[in-house]
Amino acid sequence: MINKRFFKTRDEVEVTFDIEVPDTASQVAIVADFLDWEPQPMKKVPKSHHFKFKTRLPKDGQFQFRYLMNDQTWVNDPVADSYIPNGYGEENCLVYTHG
Repeated sequence: MINKRFFKTRDEVEVTFDIEVPDTASQVAIVADFLDWEPQPMKKVPKSHHFKFKTRLPKDGQFQFRYLMNDQTWVNDPVADSYIPNGYGEENCLVYTHG
């Protein structure tokens, strides 16, 4: 799930990435172009199988991302705004920050 909060007075959007993973996942990182493709750990939501990451992105943009479980398994967000081939035979997720 991706939640977006738009601000009337700012040129940015608060985006919360929320992914539900199997109970075998002990850690999840988000890997994204807005993070220079460096994995950033996501916070585990207590008593659930969800991991979250919140950030602010420029308004009217398009950004690529994927999730990395346990440093080995790539996962796409099933409700991403769109998908784009990534050059490795798979797809990256897209999130749009259009108002």
